[in-house]
Amino acid sequence: MLEKKLTLSNGVHVPQLALGTWLIDDSEVSAAVKAALSLGYRHIDTAQAYGNERGVGEGVRSSGIPRSEIFVTSKVAAEHKDYRSAAEGIDGTLLKTGLDYLDMMIIHSPQPWDLVNQSDDRFIEGNREAWRALEDAYRGGKLRAIGVSNFLEGDIESLWETAEIKPMVDQILCHISNSPIGLIDYCTKKGIVTEAYSPVAHGEAMKNPLIAEMAEKYGVSVPQLCIRFDIQLGMIVLPKSADPEHMKANADVDFVIGDEDMKALTAIDHIADYGEHSFFPVFGGKI
Repeated sequence: MLEKKLTLSNGVHVPQLALGTWLIDDSEVSAAVKAALSLGYRHIDTAQAYGNERGVGEGVRSSGIPRSEIFVTSKVAAEHKDYRSAAEGIDGTLLKTGLDYLDMMIIHSPQPWDLVNQSDDRFIEGNREAWRALEDAYRGGKLRAIGVSNFLEGDIESLWETAEIKPMVDQILCHISNSPIGLIDYCTKKGIVTEAYSPVAHGEAMKNPLIAEMAEKYGVSVPQLCIRFDIQLGMIVLPKSADPEHMKANADVDFVIGDEDMKALTAIDHIADYGEHSFFPVFGGKI
């Protein structure tokens, strides 16, 4: 699974399975990154909001793996809704990581975190300004790809109207029981690749007997079933772990979930996700 890549609209190839690093402390994330890279991972996901970009960069630089073989993603802070703060943030990320370029940078959220689902303001102009900063960094060779995160259809449409370079990815919450099939289909039609964070619902999927029963049917663990589910939706998947054994197991997903079972997993009642973005919309859909 670690060798499989998806292709973005600009022709850049992205490893489909990534290491997520949310909640991994900056002092510990370098070791986690190096462990993942030693196991064959080639895609590492971080963010300005995670506070661990320095350690991620250290892990990449000291891994012994050629930089050109590693895909590094970070995210513009959700609060950066003007050109200057977004542009300075991008440069700050490069400085913290010690990398000459990032493979991808995305806007972390259409709304600042303290206003998510608390305001009707979708920050249309602010997102356009942050996007303009991403476009300039992309043209300047600082970034190989650019995209968004947690953007719904309306957020993408408003950005699309003025964007000179169209978004290449949308990183969204997606796990069994909370599957935004409509949004995924919309992005696919736009040529946008979707990425799934929290594929195991921050561990809550482990408590669901229906998911456990399905995992047993395939002879895999619940996390493996959850990761495979998102892979079969055509998404880049970002399971988070600092444990090398878990990283190894998360990549051992070369099995296929049957069509009827995919439909059954999509139809499971919503599992509450108490993680970072639990306040984003609850999705449901049909395959």
